[in-house]
Amino acid sequence: MKPITTVPHVDLDRFMGEWYVIASIPTIFEKGAHNGLEHYKLTDDGRVKITFTYNKDDFDGPTKQITSTGFIADGSGNALWGVQFIWPFKAEYRIVWLDDDYQLTVIGRSKRDYVWIMARTPVIPESDYSSILTFLEAEGYAIDKIQKVPHQSRPAA
Repeated sequence: MKPITTVPHVDLDRFMGEWYVIASIPTIFEKGAHNGLEHYKLTDDGRVKITFTYNKDDFDGPTKQITSTGFIADGSGNALWGVQFIWPFKAEYRIVWLDDDYQLTVIGRSKRDYVWIMARTPVIPESDYSSILTFLEAEGYAIDKIQKVPHQSRPAA
């Protein structure tokens, strides 16, 4: 399949911060995740520090954390990254949907094996979710593999 088209441009400063994982085709590490939250931080060398935090298998399950580094591809409008979990391998990370307010995004891959629907809030309107599923199906994703990530209020720190 041809690569999924990325958004034309990503303002990295606006993209940084916390994103709740609303739904995904999960990797082996993400299966059973509850309260999935991605945090992005731009580093001084132009890379992105990515921290994924979640509760394993239940809201009361142990808190797990996965860290990785995003390498932004030159000439991509900041919308195509290589994400490295283990050196020297980089996984494709394509920002394929991003609303104008930077409140809702979708990260896809050309292989259509994984996808992440994320938002600045733990819940999104069903109409937005349906629109994204329609978009992903048109892009060749098997939407029956997409699983919602359960979220529960977290106690104040």
